Amino acid sequence: MAPVPLVMGVDSSTQATKVEVRDADDGSLVAYGRAPHPVTSRPPLSEQDPKAWWDALVIAVGQAGVRDIAALAVAGQQHGLVVLDAAGSVLRPAKLWNDTESAPEAAAMVQQFGAERWAKACGSVPVAAFTVTKLAWLARHDRDAFDNVATVLLPHDYLTYRLTGRFVTDRGDASGTGYWSPADERWRTDLLDRVVGEPRSGAWSDRLPEVLGTNEASDWMTASVHEILGLRGRPLCGPGTGDNMAAALGVALGPGDVAISLGTSGTVYTISATPTADTSGAVAGFADATGQFLPLVCTLNATQVTESFGRVLGADAHELDELALSAPAGSGGVVMLPYLNGERTPNRPSATGLVSGVRPNVTRAEFARAAYESVVCGLLDGLDALRRATNLAHLGTGRTVLVGGGARSEAYRRIVADLSGLPITIAEGEEHVALGACVQAAAVLHQLPPEQVAEAWELGTGEVVEPDDRVDRTGLRARYAALRDGTP
Repeated sequence: MAPVPLVMGVDSSTQATKVEVRDADDGSLVAYGRAPHPVTSRPPLSEQDPKAWWDALVIAVGQAGVRDIAALAVAGQQHGLVVLDAAGSVLRPAKLWNDTESAPEAAAMVQQFGAERWAKACGSVPVAAFTVTKLAWLARHDRDAFDNVATVLLPHDYLTYRLTGRFVTDRGDASGTGYWSPADERWRTDLLDRVVGEPRSGAWSDRLPEVLGTNEASDWMTASVHEILGLRGRPLCGPGTGDNMAAALGVALGPGDVAISLGTSGTVYTISATPTADTSGAVAGFADATGQFLPLVCTLNATQVTESFGRVLGADAHELDELALSAPAGSGGVVMLPYLNGERTPNRPSATGLVSGVRPNVTRAEFARAAYESVVCGLLDGLDALRRATNLAHLGTGRTVLVGGGARSEAYRRIVADLSGLPITIAEGEEHVALGACVQAAAVLHQLPPEQVAEAWELGTGEVVEPDDRVDRTGLRARYAALRDGTP
C-alpha cells in the first residue's frame, strides 16, 4: 500500500512560528510544532530580524518530527517589509505590521492623492501598517538601505525564498502592500515611483516578487534546505499567503460567512466575488487565496486589552474569564474605550484607553467584563463597516465564525454572541492559519482549487454559541458608541 501523502502548513506570526502536518487527502492532524520569536516591539517601533523567523521554522519543523512531506506552504503576518540586497541578504530588520513609525508617511500619501483615488487604485487607503508606507519611511530615514534594495518581500515571501530560492508571492498577501491592485491584478509600480521615489537604478518591477496563482507551486524545496529541516525528500512548495487569507481557508469561509478573529489585533472579514474600494478607509479591500476577494476591518486592540486588564486585576486568563462571566451584561454601567495602542476615529484621531461609568461600589468582575465588552463592541463596529462598504445582501446569512487565540475564551464566546445577536460558530482546532496553509499545500499537491480541498476536509464546523436575547445589546452598544464618539 502506498504511503499517505502528508502536507505541512506554516504560520509565521508576530509572536511565533507554528507548523501543522496533515493528511493531504482527509486533513486529519498528524503532528504539530511551535517555536517563539524574540519580543522586539517597542511602540511605535516594531521590528524583527527575518533570520529569527527562519530559525524558529527550523525548530518548529524539528518539533513536529515528521520527515516525509509531499508539499508545504507558508502563511505569514501581513504587511511587513523585508528588503534584500543583490546577494539576497537581509539589509535591515523587518518592519512589522504593528510598527507605526510610518504614520506620517501614510498621512502624506492620503493627502497627496486622496482616499478615493487610493481605494480605487489598490482597494485600500494607506495606513501605517501597509508596506508602501514602510518603504516610504525607509527612503526618508534609512537611505543607505533604501539605495541598496534589490528585492522587496513580505514576511511569508521571505520564508518561501529561503525554502526555494525564488522570489514569489500570492495575490492575497500582495493586496496588503498598498501597491498591488486587486481589481486589475497587477503591481502598481507607478504609485511606488510617486510616493516612495524611484530606485537608484533600474525599476520597481525588477524588485518585486512574481505573483503566483492560487494552487501554483513556487518550486521544489532546495536540496540544502530539506537537509537543514531534516526532511527525506524535497517537498513541493506552494505560493503561501497572508495570515487572514490562510485562516479563511482554514475555516472554509464562503459567501455569506463572516470571520471574527481575536488575536493581538482583531479582524472582521468576509468573502466577496467582487473587489471592495472603501473610500472611508475603514475596510481594506484585500484579495483572498482562492481567486476571490477578502474585504477586512482591522482593530489594533483585541486580546491584548483583556491581557492588560488581567495583569491590573491580578487574574490569569482563566480567572479573568470567570470574573467577566460572573458580572451582568453591561458591566454595571462601566464602559471602556480599548485603545491601548491608539486607534483613529473621526473625533479621536489619536485616542488612548478610557474608562467611564465607575462608581464607588464598582467590582473587579465589572471591570473584567467591561474589558471584554469593549473589545467586542469595537469588532462589531468593524462588522457594521463591512456591511456598509460591501453592500453584500447575503452578508451574515451564513456562519459567523470565531477564530484566533481569543476564540478559546468562554467569556469572548458568550459576549460576541450576546452583543452581535448572532449564533457564533467556534471553529474546530486552534491553529487556523497553519491549517489554511495545509489546505493550500494540498491544493498545490493535488492541483485542486483550495476551497475544494477545504470542503473535502469538512472544515469550519464546530460548537455553536446561541445569543441570549435578554441582553440589551442595543443599549450597551449605544453607551460604547457615546464614549467612542465623545469630545476628546
